[in-house]
Amino acid sequence: MTTLLYALWPLFALIVGGFLLRRWDFPGEAFWPAAERLNYFILFPALLFSSLATAPLDNPALPRLALAVFLGLGIGWSALLLTRRLLGWPAARFGAVTQGILRFNTYLGLAAIGSLYGKEGLAIAALMLALMVPTVNLMSVWALTAERGVSLHGLLLPVAKNPLILACLAGALVNLAGFGLPGGTDRLLNLLAVASLPLGLLCVGAALRPQELAGEVPALAWNCALRLLAMPALAFAVTQVLGLPAMESNILVLFFALPTAPTAYVLTRQLGGDSHLMAGIITLQTLLAAASLLLVMRVVSS
Repeated sequence: MTTLLYALWPLFALIVGGFLLRRWDFPGEAFWPAAERLNYFILFPALLFSSLATAPLDNPALPRLALAVFLGLGIGWSALLLTRRLLGWPAARFGAVTQGILRFNTYLGLAAIGSLYGKEGLAIAALMLALMVPTVNLMSVWALTAERGVSLHGLLLPVAKNPLILACLAGALVNLAGFGLPGGTDRLLNLLAVASLPLGLLCVGAALRPQELAGEVPALAWNCALRLLAMPALAFAVTQVLGLPAMESNILVLFFALPTAPTAYVLTRQLGGDSHLMAGIITLQTLLAAASLLLVMRVVSS
């Protein structure tokens, strides 16, 4: 527990720091959108690219890991579709609920994995992200547009333009081609990557909206319980059935235990979803994750 606490508390300290800095209007309101764009389009893709370009793609556990990812997401998605049919949720609400349960805070996840498992863990995490990011994005866009319908082009375009997905694909291609990262390229990418996670966590804190917690208390409560407790329990069950090695198993469970992504709010607003509910889910999940991540990782590591 002490090791977990030492690994995780600095990450949440950065999130709190980002919230306080924005509340104090430092370094200014214009900084945060620019910082998010810099991280989303440059720094974070550099981290994913460099991790995948040097990842051990010959890991014998990879096929089972891929199966575990799709099984966990598939079971969660099927349960959501069934619940929507039973409760008659409109797409605006279904989209927010879906993102609250299936999406994950990538910045927090990779920062935690880097603290707990180092470069080897980051390489495995990057491989998982190459599978999870496009899948979850497709589910999110479909959920938010379920009532009005969406063309295949409209469904795939946001995924095809996602810089994180493009970085994962490029890194995997470089790895498979055997190019490596010659001539100091690895050092350049590492310098960019080192900046991405602390800046990302500060931006997560700056995006929190405590004022959106008013109302919808039951919906917020059960959504947080499903995301922070039920989803990691599902992931753990899947890893045990498939017999994944300890590190791969723990990393998968950690991803399924993460709070939802702050970028879910942007997508929800763009596609006409319930942005008030989405903002409340993001804020409450992020706050509760400080305790739930410790609990979940303590259980699966014991």
